[in-house]
Amino acid sequence: MNAIVAVCDDWAIGKNGQLLVRNKADMHRFVELTTGGTVIMGRKTFESFPGGPLKGRRNIIVTRQASYQPTKSEGLPEGTSVEVVCSPEAAVEASSGDEGVWLIGGDSLYKALLPQVDVVFVTLNHTVVEGADAFFPRLDEDPSWKVTERLDGGTTKAGIPFEFVTYTRA
Repeated sequence: MNAIVAVCDDWAIGKNGQLLVRNKADMHRFVELTTGGTVIMGRKTFESFPGGPLKGRRNIIVTRQASYQPTKSEGLPEGTSVEVVCSPEAAVEASSGDEGVWLIGGDSLYKALLPQVDVVFVTLNHTVVEGADAFFPRLDEDPSWKVTERLDGGTTKAGIPFEFVTYTRA
């Protein structure tokens, strides 16, 4: 399983359920990497998508709410599906055998499933946002992860420099 995440210098990923940095290049990379695969996400992450399920992907939503019915889950384009499971372990089981499985958040799901991830694709935004309330584990401080690729990403419209860093389990 892969994970994909956008972090700030302090490894913060969100504030009040929203991303911290608007970054078109990051979004483009996210779409490019995950389209055609399976994405595993928490309910709050799913509900943060204004257009509903991510098109061209198998969307697996993890929630403790057994009766949860995702909105906009009918009449989906070809190649798009939505499933609801009640635990991180059930998400892993449901995606077993799928090619291109992507863990896409939020923070509690990242922490629960990171031990099962082999590669993490990080967009590192070189800024710190006050009041962040969701964080990704600091891979730089974990000897079981090593940087295998680092690419300059450029600068966002807001003037925030960023880079794409790939971590692989050592």
